Amino acid sequence: MIANEIAATRPDILALQEADGEQPPYDGLIDPHRIEAATGLDWLHRPTDARWGAQSHGFLGTVLYLHPAFEVRTRALIDLPGHYPRGAVVAEVRRNGHDLRIIATHLSLLQGLRAVQMRTLGQYIARRPKMRTLLLGDLNEWRPWGGLALSRRFFGSTLRGGAVASFPVRRPVLPLDRILTDDATGPTGLAALDSPAIRAASDHRPLVARICAVPSGHSRV
Repeated sequence: MIANEIAATRPDILALQEADGEQPPYDGLIDPHRIEAATGLDWLHRPTDARWGAQSHGFLGTVLYLHPAFEVRTRALIDLPGHYPRGAVVAEVRRNGHDLRIIATHLSLLQGLRAVQMRTLGQYIARRPKMRTLLLGDLNEWRPWGGLALSRRFFGSTLRGGAVASFPVRRPVLPLDRILTDDATGPTGLAALDSPAIRAASDHRPLVARICAVPSGHSRV
């Protein structure tokens, strides 16, 4: 599905969730090199220290791919608190002289834990250089306007972006998946993809959007 459906959108940033097994050693479930070939993107987790373990393809199911034009300055794996293992993949990148922080994650089903997880991410960002931040993934937030966890109070900055229903895949009613930025404009062209292959591959519909990555152009996510 990724090779045939997602690659057709020509993304610059591709974030996957639940792409590894649910139990240690979190074995990878995808073919990362085939996805690289189909999309033209670079697999961020090629070094083994950029994964949960040698048999994983990402970090606790989250896998990130980036366009080769992005210069990866730093990458980090962040454990998020909760009784079920959750994590975030962070890449600080530069393109055409402009910096962007990309955070791909899969948050808890419980709002209280989501708030703590977002606070953890906010504390990490507070210790990092100031730059534009993109947050994307399965945030498990069903409120279209955003819940407590996505507030400035926990993350440290105001997140902007629309909400489209993405779950369940056959008749979506909840906007569990998000693409958000902390700048004044936010993503544009937000949409949930649908096809027979997508419905067969996942219980969520994948999201696409455009973000202004640099003043002179846009990146598709």
